Amino acid sequence: MSSLFRWSSTKVALLVLGMTAATISPIVISAPASSQTPVPSATPSPATPSPTSTVNLSDVSSDYWARPFIQALAENNVISGFPDGTYRPNQPVTRAEFAALIQKAFSNQNRVRQLSAGGFSDVPANYWAASAIQNAYEIGFLAGYPGNVFKPNQEIPRVQGIVALSTGLGLTGGDTSTLSTYYNDASAIPQYAVGSVAAATVGNLVVNYPDVKQLNPQQSLTRAEAAALLYQALVKQGRLQPIASNLPASQYVVAGTPVGTDIVSLAASSNSFTTLTSLLKTAGLTDILQQPGPYTVFAPTNEAFAALPAATLEQLQQPENKEALVKILRYHVVPGAVTASQLSAGELTTDEGRPVNIKIDSANNQVSVNNARVIQADVKASNGIIHAINQVLIPPDVNISQLNQPPTGTTNGTTPEVTPGRATLGGRSYIGVAGNIGLSGNDTALSDGNFAVISKVGLTRNISVRPSVIFGDDTLFMIPLTLDLSPRRAGSVGERTYAISPYIGAGVAIEANLDTDFGLLLTGGVDVPLGSKFTLTGAVNAAFMDQTDVGLLFGLGYNF
Repeated sequence: MSSLFRWSSTKVALLVLGMTAATISPIVISAPASSQTPVPSATPSPATPSPTSTVNLSDVSSDYWARPFIQALAENNVISGFPDGTYRPNQPVTRAEFAALIQKAFSNQNRVRQLSAGGFSDVPANYWAASAIQNAYEIGFLAGYPGNVFKPNQEIPRVQGIVALSTGLGLTGGDTSTLSTYYNDASAIPQYAVGSVAAATVGNLVVNYPDVKQLNPQQSLTRAEAAALLYQALVKQGRLQPIASNLPASQYVVAGTPVGTDIVSLAASSNSFTTLTSLLKTAGLTDILQQPGPYTVFAPTNEAFAALPAATLEQLQQPENKEALVKILRYHVVPGAVTASQLSAGELTTDEGRPVNIKIDSANNQVSVNNARVIQADVKASNGIIHAINQVLIPPDVNISQLNQPPTGTTNGTTPEVTPGRATLGGRSYIGVAGNIGLSGNDTALSDGNFAVISKVGLTRNISVRPSVIFGDDTLFMIPLTLDLSPRRAGSVGERTYAISPYIGAGVAIEANLDTDFGLLLTGGVDVPLGSKFTLTGAVNAAFMDQTDVGLLFGLGYNF
């Protein structure tokens, strides 16, 4: 078996020690400098409407039924007006135009199929919407007609728009036999669309104006109606918040799944706040935030919680850390209903009794709370207001790095009880795949470039076992016992903060061939939690067999 380099055992030992030392020393992940003024994106992110409106469309008056939908999407560059400053909300939308809207709203959607090389016969390569049509087809939203035609200039019926969004989002469910309870004209829904309309209905995607029970499935979709449907689709994805119940526009949303209007219910209905909702239940604060109030809540998104140091969320949910959790959550709540326009620079006292610092950037129309940025303002609830923020606020008297660890129990008062699969100081247990890069030797698969299966199984607070197998001509099984060290903040990439969790260990290497060989294994590496579900890992391994094999292992694990 060939090798890249041939080193002596002494040099290999030095390499392992050097790599191990590197994993323990602080690591900083650098991020490119960014402009203070973000470049508008074609796709809305969770950082949606800024605190005040910045888009004016002369024919969309303040009392126009679809203004909240249109305004929010215009501020996120999903839709736009005409050069004369109008939006023309009642103008029908063609299939090509709807494809262009889908391309802007769902530009990050994965492709599920591929358009044939020739494309649709009635969409020339130089047609203005050719790329949008191809994209809408390949990500699963729109399809063509028999005969390989798309009919780009045909006005799209409302039912086709609903089916396109329901299909593209992969919605399922809904009892087709109950459609008549939602729509007076349910019998007019084409048979091919019945299932998709039922799924869109229970998903709260459908918006009917002026009569919420009149679907008008074959009527041409207008620009205002298209904006309403797209808005609801983005709500379903958790990228926008539901229209506030006190706005007239909310009465035209077909409520297939009723949503409460208090702060807790609105948070629970959004995919952006599932972590916050869970922690409120753990802390026993849901009943309080469902009281009349009013309250203002600076609500961290799931991404904000995921950016906390490894294992912090798990620790906060332990009974012994409930006091700290309650303090953190109450630090996000302010008595009274305070809109973004009512916020002023300076201190604002929270329900925890400690103030947060409000900063107003008038030039960029941006509000910050301590170091967190308000990414969506003024989500109105029946008992207050929610402002979504991109970081978790930590009270000055709470040190999250010193939270009590999850209990492990003892056997004789000094020896920790072994609990296979538990989280360690370095984070959660996982199983995953990796790639190996051979550095030295030619005795086992460790010395070559090969595919590997990896795992980490926590045993105690500090100890884990990391069985893995590297496949190759001489497949190698590695079973090291590792010491997992405390995580440390590694720096930020954009708005995301990461932590690293070093580990070192030793164990046994088993070469699987006709003559099974055993040898000493040394390992050292780092885990980088990427949120609650995944962990990035990298390690250097040295197996002392007939020869000394050294390799670098880089992988991704799924947490359990």
